[in-house]
Amino acid sequence: MDLPENWVVRHSRTYNKDYYFNTVSKESRWEAPVSGGGGGGGSGGGAEDVMTDRVRASHLLVKTRDSRRPSSWREENITRTKDEALAILQEYQRKIEAGQETLSALATHFSDCSSAKRGGDLGYFERGQMQKPFEDATFALQVGELSRPVWTDSGVHLILRTA
Repeated sequence: MDLPENWVVRHSRTYNKDYYFNTVSKESRWEAPVSGGGGGGGSGGGAEDVMTDRVRASHLLVKTRDSRRPSSWREENITRTKDEALAILQEYQRKIEAGQETLSALATHFSDCSSAKRGGDLGYFERGQMQKPFEDATFALQVGELSRPVWTDSGVHLILRTA
């Protein structure tokens, strides 16, 4: 397959299928990107149409002993309860809303997701790529808006929609 510049095929271990990844913009998508080769000149309305079907978000995850994988880069064996995880996340939320911290800074140091090394940035994603509660919450947010705590099988998240 002939892909546009900077696009490569990668494989999702989570979904056991290939996806397309832009090595420059860090965008990922299930459908093959289309080369911008024909008429029209410029990126016009097509890109904006796609944007309504995609979001970009960062998050901060606090796992519990009941998480589907109760370990992380921070802790080999996570033993905290759901109540303890929620209390931790609500304190992070308070600091973000008070302007004392950013989600990115907190995620870098405290998120139980490997996205911590990117300040919690998950890049662009489309419907069907994330756990349903996470997806629904993210698509419901306005750009720049912070979610309330969102529970998934992974744990409890704060989500910041960035695009």
